[in-house]
Amino acid sequence: MSKVCRGSFIAYQWIFLTFVSQIFMFSTSGVATETPNEKRNCTYAVTIETTCTKGAETSNHVSLRFGGVKSTDILVRHLNSKHVRWVDPLEPQVLDDVPRKPFQACMVDQFLVKGPCIKSPICYLYLKLAGNDDWRPGFAQVQVLEESHFSSEYFYFRRYLPRNAWFGSDVCDTKVTPFGVKYRRKVFANNKKSVQIK
Repeated sequence: MSKVCRGSFIAYQWIFLTFVSQIFMFSTSGVATETPNEKRNCTYAVTIETTCTKGAETSNHVSLRFGGVKSTDILVRHLNSKHVRWVDPLEPQVLDDVPRKPFQACMVDQFLVKGPCIKSPICYLYLKLAGNDDWRPGFAQVQVLEESHFSSEYFYFRRYLPRNAWFGSDVCDTKVTPFGVKYRRKVFANNKKSVQIK
């Protein structure tokens, strides 16, 4: 994808997300102020690209997990059900009027997820594929519509995901050693801090 196309795609995506966040804020402006015991919810815009490799698409369930250093782990079990729109990666054009499945080859999908607000920038993101066919995502990004300074950078995959296992990147706890950058390994078994979004 050329720099001009990617630049216009990012500009279009920013305009759309700003518009969605303004509508969301306007619709919730009449809500009473929260007490300290209540947890505030945020809206997350998840963008995932599926590569153009033959057989890259999937119709299986995809789960998503992300968070930050000081944040609760956000877990979305069936990301497929949160699908909002498709965007043509070469020409930023919304394809809302065409009902299609998410995670098709050469497409960029966007999802809206509501959940507890995070307290630090998103620095890890994992995807999990459940089913029999393969899937090859290109990149993933999570934007926090209410607090954009907590949004993630792009996480690049560009390989077929293993089935029934979490696969992704964690750039939260890194340490530079003489042998390179050392990353702390995440273990997700029975994590009590995880918040599941259905």
